[in-house]
Amino acid sequence: MTTTDDYATYIASLPRVLAGAAALFRDVEGRVLIVEPDYREGWALPGGTIESDRNESPRSAARRESAEEIGIDQPLGRLLAVDWSVGVGRPPLVAYLYDGGVLDAEQLASVKLQEEELLSWKLVPPAELTTYLLGSLARRVQEAYRVLESGAGTVELENGRRPGSA
Repeated sequence: MTTTDDYATYIASLPRVLAGAAALFRDVEGRVLIVEPDYREGWALPGGTIESDRNESPRSAARRESAEEIGIDQPLGRLLAVDWSVGVGRPPLVAYLYDGGVLDAEQLASVKLQEEELLSWKLVPPAELTTYLLGSLARRVQEAYRVLESGAGTVELENGRRPGSA
């Protein structure tokens, strides 16, 4: 028979994995909305950490983070990609990427940045994403965009690449 203390010790011994979620917003021309964080190099999509103390799901975290970071609070579309990302100096990350939809001119004009974390935002053609997004994030967003354009199902990724690809 297992005691509560044994169970707590077992849970504490499990590996740590981070979880994050983001939204891929586009304009009518198909450009991707990216944001410039003030706390790290490179640009990102609106999104962030899934907060376990809120009992948050990946979808609700992506929506909350989008509302906090750019002031866009709307239901998200389908799950485009799930990425297992192994980083240097941090535990592995499971990243969920949702379709944020196409924003019209009025919605884009209403973007309000979270000044505590973000310096700016811009719309970038998909072909230029690797100029702004670094490493596996760039590959993740490009794969998600391909899924979105093709109408294919959710893509599983490892460090931004389809399993078994180079």
